[in-house]
Amino acid sequence: MNRTDRLYAIVEALRAVAPRPLSARRLAERFEVSTRTIERDLSSLQQTGVPIWAEPGRTGGYCLDTAHTLPPLGLTVEEALAVTIGLGMLASSPFGAEASGALGKVLAVMDGSRAEETRALAARVHLLQGDPPAPAPDGFSDALRAGTVLRLRYRDRAGVETEREVEPQGYVGRDGTWYLIAWCRTRSAIRAFRGDRIVAAEPTGERPPRRELTAADLDIPYGDLRPVLGP
Repeated sequence: MNRTDRLYAIVEALRAVAPRPLSARRLAERFEVSTRTIERDLSSLQQTGVPIWAEPGRTGGYCLDTAHTLPPLGLTVEEALAVTIGLGMLASSPFGAEASGALGKVLAVMDGSRAEETRALAARVHLLQGDPPAPAPDGFSDALRAGTVLRLRYRDRAGVETEREVEPQGYVGRDGTWYLIAWCRTRSAIRAFRGDRIVAAEPTGERPPRRELTAADLDIPYGDLRPVLGP
C-alpha cells in the first residue's frame, strides 16, 4: 500500500469506529508499518484539516470528529447482502484485497442494525469452489488505472516464459479465472493473458495510443460477454 492509499485507509479506519479512539499501535499493526510512521501520517492528515485529535490515557488513542463521518448508507438489507456476496465472490480473484477493503467501508457506513442483520445473513451464504488460482502479480489489478504500457513476463500452458510489452484494454472473468485483455505488441493483436500465468507485470511509464475494443475483437468461441455494469 502506498502512502496516499494508507492515509485514506487510516481515515476510513477511524471513521469506522468513531467516536471511539484507535491507538497508533493498533493502526501500525493493521497497516504493517511502524508506530512512528502512523504518527507522521496522522500529523499530515491533521495539517490538511482532517479533524483528528489525540485522546490521552491508557485506553486513549486517535479519534475522528463524528461530524466528519458519512451519514448511514441507505441500502436495504437485501441490497447490502447482494453487495456483500458480490464482493465476497472476488476474494480469490486478483481484486480480493480491494474487494475486502470496499466491503469494510460499505458496512462501516451502514445503519448499525442493518449492518448486523446483513452480517448474520451473509454468514449463512457459502461459495463452493476448487483450489483458488495462483495469485496474480502486483500490477495486475491496477493495470487499467495506471494507463501505461506493461512489460509482462508470461508463462504459457506448457510452462514456457516469454517477455513482451502490452497495452491493457480490460478484464474478462470466467469460472473464477481472470484474464487481462491487452494489445500485444509482439503479436500486433489483442490477446488474453491469464492472471495466474503472469509472472511479473512492470509499468513502463509509456502512455499507449487509445484503441477501441469491442466484444467482437476478442473472438470468444463460447459464452456471451456480460458487462460488469449492466445496461
